[in-house]
Amino acid sequence: MANKSNKEVDPQGVKNVEETLSKTEQFLEKNYKTLVICLGVIVAIVGLFWLAKIHANKRQAEAESEMFQAEMYFESDSLELALNGDGNYLGFLDIVDKYGKTNSGNLAKYYSGICYLHLGEYEDAITYLQKYKKKDDIIAPLSIGAIGDAYVELGEMEKGISKYIEAAKYSDNNFSAPLFWLKAGQMYELIGKYNDALSAYQQISDNYPTSSEASDISKYIARVKVLMQ
Repeated sequence: MANKSNKEVDPQGVKNVEETLSKTEQFLEKNYKTLVICLGVIVAIVGLFWLAKIHANKRQAEAESEMFQAEMYFESDSLELALNGDGNYLGFLDIVDKYGKTNSGNLAKYYSGICYLHLGEYEDAITYLQKYKKKDDIIAPLSIGAIGDAYVELGEMEKGISKYIEAAKYSDNNFSAPLFWLKAGQMYELIGKYNDALSAYQQISDNYPTSSEASDISKYIARVKVLMQ
């Protein structure tokens, strides 16, 4: 008797496979144009994405190049030239207008605000600092604190203090947080809110004992306790 090593083929199974293949072929024939259009749309979207990325990278490179001279003017305290340019190189304001959506354009908003702050144009300083998108953990709290400085210069102490506290809480580190808690405490003292001033100073003493501000904070705490009496 012959040894059967293979199973017999199921005729019904073959029929089911043939029917499935036939239905697939019919579906493809019926929807061929739609499928081709969908595929084309997907390819177009991917292509547009890469083109947009290439364009964005090019714009960023241009913005970085334009920023160089403005930053040099800023570092040398030539704030008007940093803001408005010198006729050959763009200033921060032009960079904001031309490259505002790039990372460098965003940074130019911060620089513009700081320039206006030091030039005594506090409303403009607030406007540009508020436009800055907080992407950098170092610059972000500085931008918030600078808005606080502008409000204080405008005589709006409560708004200034609020921004100092926001800046202190934004980035919990030994560099910026104690600096802005100190500013908040000083402004609270100035407007006679000694309990709040003590609380701000205590933040430095308790949470940032190794910061440079902490080295003298006991004097501030002692003074405000006297004033509270």
